[in-house]
Amino acid sequence: MSKTIIISNRLPLQISIDQHKLEVTPSVGGLATGLKSFHKDGDSVWIGWPGLTEEEIPEELKEQVQEKAREENCVAVHLNAAEIDGFYYGFSNRTIWPLFHYFMEYTESDDTYWEYYKTVNQKYADEILKHYEEGDVIWVHDYQLLLVPNMIREQAPDAVIGFFNHIPFPSYEVFRTLPWRDEVLQGVLGADLIGFHTYDYERHFLSSVSRILRHQVDFNEITLPDRIVKVDSFPMGIDYEKFEKAALEHYKSTSEEQSELQRRLDHHLEATPDAKMILSIDRLDYTKGIAHRIRAYEYFLDKYPEFIEKVRLVMLAVPSRSNVPQYQKLKREVDELVGRINGKFSTVSWTPIWYFYRSMPFENLIDLYTSCDIALLTPIRDGMNLVAKEYIATRTNHTGVLILSEMAGAAHEMNEALIINPNNFDQVAQALKTAFEMPEEEQIQRNKMLQKRLRRYGVEKWAQDFMKALKHTRENRDSFKSIKITEKISEEIMQQFENAEKRILFIDYDGTLVNFTDKPENAKPDAELKELIREINKDENTHVVLISGRDKNTLGSWWQDVPVELISEHGVWFRKIDGDWELSENVKSEWMDAVRPVIENFVDRTPGTFIEEKNYSLAWHYRKADPQLGEIRANELSNTLKELISNRGLSVLEGNKVLEIKSSGVNKGKASSKMLVGQHYDFIFAIGDDWTDEYMFRELPEDSYTVKVGIKKTSARYYVEGTGKVRELLSSFKKHQQ
Repeated sequence: MSKTIIISNRLPLQISIDQHKLEVTPSVGGLATGLKSFHKDGDSVWIGWPGLTEEEIPEELKEQVQEKAREENCVAVHLNAAEIDGFYYGFSNRTIWPLFHYFMEYTESDDTYWEYYKTVNQKYADEILKHYEEGDVIWVHDYQLLLVPNMIREQAPDAVIGFFNHIPFPSYEVFRTLPWRDEVLQGVLGADLIGFHTYDYERHFLSSVSRILRHQVDFNEITLPDRIVKVDSFPMGIDYEKFEKAALEHYKSTSEEQSELQRRLDHHLEATPDAKMILSIDRLDYTKGIAHRIRAYEYFLDKYPEFIEKVRLVMLAVPSRSNVPQYQKLKREVDELVGRINGKFSTVSWTPIWYFYRSMPFENLIDLYTSCDIALLTPIRDGMNLVAKEYIATRTNHTGVLILSEMAGAAHEMNEALIINPNNFDQVAQALKTAFEMPEEEQIQRNKMLQKRLRRYGVEKWAQDFMKALKHTRENRDSFKSIKITEKISEEIMQQFENAEKRILFIDYDGTLVNFTDKPENAKPDAELKELIREINKDENTHVVLISGRDKNTLGSWWQDVPVELISEHGVWFRKIDGDWELSENVKSEWMDAVRPVIENFVDRTPGTFIEEKNYSLAWHYRKADPQLGEIRANELSNTLKELISNRGLSVLEGNKVLEIKSSGVNKGKASSKMLVGQHYDFIFAIGDDWTDEYMFRELPEDSYTVKVGIKKTSARYYVEGTGKVRELLSSFKKHQQ
């Protein structure tokens, strides 16, 4: 039976050693908490690091660690201290974390960190492959494991792989500064489905893929040579019932059952019934905007002194990555700010900030959520921010006000909160005043809407939606009209080829025999390719035709020393072996003088584009242009040209990063069909990569072997992944000639 394999940096449990005995406790991380029920209720295995380095685990306890993990359907990946330092504290948290959160000044580009990152990602991939069986679904999580999807894909090409990024994905302008940007993108693109919390992150990722790797992006799909990758946004929810239930039980508890923290909070509330408490909960991380928040609170007290002794900021900062210099610096800054502001505003009976630098158990979090009238969450950048959702879920009487940074992913779905720019202290101060004065009726109205949404889209729904979409990618993969040429299908084709008495092969050039290049003149055939075509065409029963959109002079000069028939400019010109070029269609060129200035105008406006002038057609190439601008200009030029050339017997042909204007009656389908007139071929083969070849696939007889290069919508019967596979196929033809 197939299973789900979940992979994250850390396991959803924490293994520690106390007096030579192993202790296992649940992890409190957001991902572990979020996926706990999904993992527990389903048939799944969770792979990750148990929290102890190899040096910290005595040899005799290593097997026990795996046993403890197995009891929870987990598999421990063991990492040594050097790997943790280079992979986790190094590349993950000194390179990727600050860069993806737009803190470029903190980003370190260290080759040693990068090598550790690759090594540890491979460790995770190897462990996954040990447990992977055909039919399993693999779900990789977060920025520490960006290379893992492709590492799995290389060993298990048919695996169904999902990847979810739980932190922001930066804009192209920021991401492009990463020295290993290509490798990171290629690593993530090993997945079939890539998920983000918000559409903004999704959009940034697609832009980087398009501009850096130059892959074709259509809406939220990325076309690779062998697959189509889907990218989508799935805002992560919380275990709503868990927090709601905990809050209800909290309100029912007697004074004897209350925690010490709750008793202290109650004492404050009873002593100052008109005062309100403002809650701030975060990991101590520079992305959370804690220092900004404290300064904004100071600004609020300065601007609205009437609230002095009527508000208190209850601030919980959970220790995080305390051995990273930026975090140590932040800790000192926060300590100093809290001390200064408390010294500035405190009275005999009032302290403006209660500051806790520690982790707190779940029951104390509920104490804070239910006791504080206002939650102030102002991250500078945050992938989601589940604290905002947890706070709302615990407000069972529907009161309370959430002030939330627009930079948090949660802000996109929590519009009823007071949304602020964390860098605008005046706006934060005004939001605090508004929250303090907000009528209870308005609080209830806002929170009821938020709670209804959060209840409906909890963490289980998030996980189910992602897995449903991931499994749908498998169905899409299987539903392609064209069939992948497997080894078995290749043998069947070769058998038909071998048994045929008269064969013809129509072979496109660019994108089929050779890869596309930024400059078309750089795509000359190499000696090996020339020799391959020469050998296939030697057989008197095999007729090879190179059919291309290239101009006749270029195509003719490149293949002048190879005895092969050529069709150029999509069928305008034809050249027999050792013959001269002949016009195969009655075409005209007078129109070119009227159209050329229009295209030149687009060349001037679109950097990286150029005109290719053929005998009877004009082509506008935009492969080197910015992908997004290129597509916009191509659409604009196409519409302009269609209006200009209407009633002139011309058409606009949309190829791979090229628009070509030519006579309407000329295409590869018509040209290839002419070659069959009066002939009796019992084996017809055609292969090509772009839209211009579709004419050929549609016009050739139904029993022809038509092949598309790359996974795209096509009329061809079969497909192969890329130019390398094309050469393998042609080499097989050579071997099977009689």
